[in-house]
Amino acid sequence: MEEYTADAFVNREQPIPVIALSGSDSSSSDPKGKRERLKESLSGSKDKLKEKLHDAAGSGSKDYGYSLQDRLFAKLLQQVIPEEEIEELDLPPDVRSSKYINRPSFSLPLMTNNFRRFNARIGVVFVFQNRLERLLTWRTPTHTLSLLAVCTFVCLDPYLLAVIPVAAALLFVMVPAYLARHPPPPVSSSHTTPYSMNGPPLAPPRTIKPAGEMSKDFFRNMRDLQNCMEDFSTIHDAVLRIVTPPTNFSNEPLSSTIFLFLFIATCLLFITSHLLPWPLICLLLCWTVVALGHPSIQQLLLSNHEEHLAPHERTVQSWLDAWISHDIVLDTPPEKREVEVFELQRRKGGLNGEWESWMFSPGPYDPLSPQRISGDRPKGTRFFEDVAPPSGWEWGDKKWVLDLGSREWVEERMVQGVEVEIEGERWVGDLAGGEEAYEMKQIGKGKLKDWEEGGGDSKMGEWRRRRWVRMVRRKVVSDTGSKGD
Repeated sequence: MEEYTADAFVNREQPIPVIALSGSDSSSSDPKGKRERLKESLSGSKDKLKEKLHDAAGSGSKDYGYSLQDRLFAKLLQQVIPEEEIEELDLPPDVRSSKYINRPSFSLPLMTNNFRRFNARIGVVFVFQNRLERLLTWRTPTHTLSLLAVCTFVCLDPYLLAVIPVAAALLFVMVPAYLARHPPPPVSSSHTTPYSMNGPPLAPPRTIKPAGEMSKDFFRNMRDLQNCMEDFSTIHDAVLRIVTPPTNFSNEPLSSTIFLFLFIATCLLFITSHLLPWPLICLLLCWTVVALGHPSIQQLLLSNHEEHLAPHERTVQSWLDAWISHDIVLDTPPEKREVEVFELQRRKGGLNGEWESWMFSPGPYDPLSPQRISGDRPKGTRFFEDVAPPSGWEWGDKKWVLDLGSREWVEERMVQGVEVEIEGERWVGDLAGGEEAYEMKQIGKGKLKDWEEGGGDSKMGEWRRRRWVRMVRRKVVSDTGSKGD
């Protein structure tokens, strides 16, 4: 195995650390022994050799470098995971449109190949991360002070932001590239040769190459990528654990207080933002963030937190809780609505038969309803006690109430071909007869009605119904009703 890959950006210093936060569950497993790591490296080398042999044997195939198992598994995944189809248009394709960008579907061999290429080139990110960590943790104080000097100039004169990318390209790209072609002579203890900048180049130009897949740099990148994934997961869970409870309205008084403060701050900043000394604010924040990374300051804060800061935190928390309980009032009653159900009865034994209780239905099942026209049976429950409130609601009254305004709901629903009882049990029955039962009846000047008034059941047809109403209120969901995993 190669020790290094020449001209590759790889973090060859300390590994990227894994962030550990107090109170969080660690999902990392214990490190393996040397024997197991050696077995895994040997098995990886064996698999790599097999893939090279497959590449040599199947050079003429379309899936170059993929084994037969990889191809079969990729085909199976393509059948399971549907591809996103682009709508066919009659317009000629425009290569500038994002619709015609090639977006391959999920493929395990393609993902494996992309991961290898990505891992061989991601070293520059880890090098930058490691150097930034060294700056912010005061490993070399002179470097950190130089960073603070640059931040100070930029904060006091924001126009210097335009100089930073140009200066960075000059100092970190051009100068190292020139020194790579014109290296200085080796330092000798006997005599010192002056460095001459004249003459032809002494070395070839430096080119950035990806890390070799059989080198240690490749596995260093995998190590740092593994630790970065752990860092992201830990920070993601920590942020959600801190931010979600006070902002998801599980505690409505607290979330309402935060909403109120944010609204007031938004209005004030909208009016007074141009009056604030932003250069000084940015300078103060920059120096504070960098100073908090100093080990001595961190140790001082940790040692004095319980003694000086914790009592003030508890005082502020108690004051905020008292203010919320006194000024934030969220005792509005839950929403109430009226629901209805129709009691259906069917005549048994012809026009002169007795009425038989059929069911309780959400609809009136009138002669011209879609269910009636299509020949479907009414839907509902046979017993009054089985009628349930709508989803998310609960009963607001103890019992159902008969709707005495049968004429009103018939007119509102424009029910035709029925006879309405104005008094008594308020039944609304079908009119007996043929098509003449559904003709509009004249009532007064220019007014039509599609129902008749009556008090008996001599003209009623097969079905009759009456309306029951009851109040429901919105069900209150407890704070622990829904919790994320």
